[in-house]
Amino acid sequence: MKPKRTPVFDPNDPRFWDPRDLEQELERVFSICHTCRMCVGFCPSFPALFDRVDGYVDRKKGEVEAFDDEDYRVVNDLCFQCKLCYFKCPYTPDDDHAWAVDFPRLMLRHRAQRAARDGVTIQDQVLGEPQLLGKLASGPAAPMANLVSKVQLLRKVQESVTGISSEFNLPPFASKTLFKWFGEHQALPSAGEKGEAILFATCTVNFNLPTAGVAAVQVLERNGYAVRMPKSQTCCGMPNLDGGDIAAAKAKAEQNVAALYPYAQQGRPIVVPGPTCSYVLKKDYPELLGTEEARVVSANTYDLMEFLFILFKNDELSLDFERELGEVGYHAPCHLRAQKIGFPTARILKKVPGTKVRIVQECSAVDGTWGMKAQFYDLGRKYAKKLVDEMSDEALDVIATDCPLSGQRLEQELGRIAVHPIELLNEAYGLPAVREGRLSVRRSEET
Repeated sequence: MKPKRTPVFDPNDPRFWDPRDLEQELERVFSICHTCRMCVGFCPSFPALFDRVDGYVDRKKGEVEAFDDEDYRVVNDLCFQCKLCYFKCPYTPDDDHAWAVDFPRLMLRHRAQRAARDGVTIQDQVLGEPQLLGKLASGPAAPMANLVSKVQLLRKVQESVTGISSEFNLPPFASKTLFKWFGEHQALPSAGEKGEAILFATCTVNFNLPTAGVAAVQVLERNGYAVRMPKSQTCCGMPNLDGGDIAAAKAKAEQNVAALYPYAQQGRPIVVPGPTCSYVLKKDYPELLGTEEARVVSANTYDLMEFLFILFKNDELSLDFERELGEVGYHAPCHLRAQKIGFPTARILKKVPGTKVRIVQECSAVDGTWGMKAQFYDLGRKYAKKLVDEMSDEALDVIATDCPLSGQRLEQELGRIAVHPIELLNEAYGLPAVREGRLSVRRSEET
């Protein structure tokens, strides 16, 4: 089971692109997985893998060594890169285990080789450029874009062209993006007392959910940080990685590192209001680029709520809250858990008087772009059922998640808004509202 050579996941290494080297690593890791089977419930990849192994055993054709290209393709297509298998696996490099199993990065490597050999699909090309779609559909175009997204016939046409499910609850585009709002914003008096934070806005927050970004700016300023948003930042590149398009992902990484490195070099924190994007900046950029600049950016990147919790641990987070939040159903996203930083969001929200937090550790099965795809939409809903059931309790005053796309899944399934936790903190502080009305109202206050 121990690899004969160190597994390679660096796309700058020629071995990364060697088909025979990849096949040997797939066979080795799949053999380990099928004898363990601890991850069978995490995603569809593992049941597909185990069913195929069992089928070959029953037909006396062997085990994983009987796999062909189609077997590997099916298992790979069903991986939605939630990273939970790596988080739970006892055989990983992080555990200093000799077997050095890294299933998610192996799947990414396989996807990259397929894309290099067969080309990036139209579906993945469309999903891979959210920053372009956001620029086209937000601002003045937002009302028309949002109207189109609600017309089922037009969504069916869109699905036939792009492969994006007509049933998936796409996030609305904002008439005023976060960057537009920020350009008009007057900082709070407390901003800058403790330093400067660099906000990596993310495509979804900038173009679709600027309320989370506005709340992030206000909360950071409330806690003494001036906020800067480099205009040259772009998509983190995660959608390109989902489609195996390493070249496009590297191009975005290079652009973002160039935008962020001057601040990271000075030790200024880079805060990210989305766990998928913060994961990519932290974990993927150093390997994609292999540069000291990428490593410095990685070392200075924090998920937004992670950064606020660090402030709390250092007695630098204001606890002067003005409003209670009631009972919060909090979804802990997979890509936040994969960063192995605990539950900073829940720990902060619990500091708000009159607030209870129920942590739900289930996957939304959107995970970047996978859950949007027409061919996986129904399967994604199946794998999200545990999350939906946990969050359907009517006793919850509000539901929250750090992941905007998980919020879209919850909104569609439950018929209620799932807010970013930073919006709850913004409300608890009594800062200017980012949405109309109260986000969380105790049941006793409604009657």
